[in-house]
Amino acid sequence: MTVTRSIQGKQQLTPLEAEHRPAVIQARLAAMRSHNYLGDAVLGGIDGCVTTFAVVAGAVGGGFPAVVAIVLGFANLLADGFSMALSNYQGTKSQREFVEEARRTEERHIEKIPEGEREEIRQIFAGKGFTGETLEEIVDVITQDRRLWVDTMLAEELGLQVDGPSPLRAGLATFVAFFVVGLIPLLPFFIPGLTPDQTFASSAAMTGLAFGGIGIAKGIVLGRSPLRSGVETLFIGGMAALLAYLVGAWLRQIFGVA
Repeated sequence: MTVTRSIQGKQQLTPLEAEHRPAVIQARLAAMRSHNYLGDAVLGGIDGCVTTFAVVAGAVGGGFPAVVAIVLGFANLLADGFSMALSNYQGTKSQREFVEEARRTEERHIEKIPEGEREEIRQIFAGKGFTGETLEEIVDVITQDRRLWVDTMLAEELGLQVDGPSPLRAGLATFVAFFVVGLIPLLPFFIPGLTPDQTFASSAAMTGLAFGGIGIAKGIVLGRSPLRSGVETLFIGGMAALLAYLVGAWLRQIFGVA
């Protein structure tokens, strides 16, 4: 039971009550219907940071000069970033095409067997506990609007997201985050006066901070513990970098690179 506080004769809403005012509810539902591309950016940033630092670690472990790490790092940023963005674009586009095909199928079913589709609506909402005149009124309201009818079938019968994300925006968010965050491990290589060991140590430290920050952001986006997500991302990224470094050092010894 919520309690309102009274100040100078006026009732003040509690935070929970304020969140359930009609205007606030309307705004929140509208925001939920619009796709948030933060998840695409977070995943792109994680992959960009992990793979770029893995390239840097492999180059350093292999004993290559800084310019090699820079060249390979930028090649990774552009090639892998574009590949990941394109994959996200194609996946999102395929999902939208699947929804549109399902929409056309439902449109045909309504056209050919409208009573059968009305019965599907009836049974869907009967399963939610509606009965009698209330149930019939719901069926009538929904089936009077063709788009609402189809949208309801897509969401309730097939479990599809009616208004999916834009493939172009999803791909762009992935690429930008991949490139920007993936650039972090390369920044120390542009600082003059650092020894190779200092450069690599600085790159590792900056990358670790980036891993932790991205992991925290991922935890917030996915509704998980930010601290735990940050530690997990830092651990996974660190393992990938360590593996790349060890492989580089091993190959360096095999081929006798000075």
